[in-house]
Amino acid sequence: MNQLITEDERRQLLAHGQACAAGRAIDPLPVVRLFTPDAHATWLLVALNPVDGDTAYGLIDLGISMPELGHVKLSDLASIVGPRQQPVMRDRYFQAVRPLSEYLRLAQENGSIVD
Repeated sequence: MNQLITEDERRQLLAHGQACAAGRAIDPLPVVRLFTPDAHATWLLVALNPVDGDTAYGLIDLGISMPELGHVKLSDLASIVGPRQQPVMRDRYFQAVRPLSEYLRLAQENGSIVD
């Protein structure tokens, strides 16, 4: 199976997920950037559901100029392959520089995630 997130990223995502589940309003930096190298889709994830440990929340850009916030299952992402049979990959060099709300604002202005 394609390992999409590291254990450290999982811990950070779960901590944000627990904060959300507790009703706290948070606007964290994205923890991980996933992408398809051959299909122009990107996911900036900030939280992971603490109940199932599989449902992630973040900014989703499927490459159709309509980025939006939403939920996605990591298990579903792990099974995706692009047109050239490339799997979803983790950007090992991603370092978030702004909170999720700012990535969303910029993505909506530009039609795609910038950075």
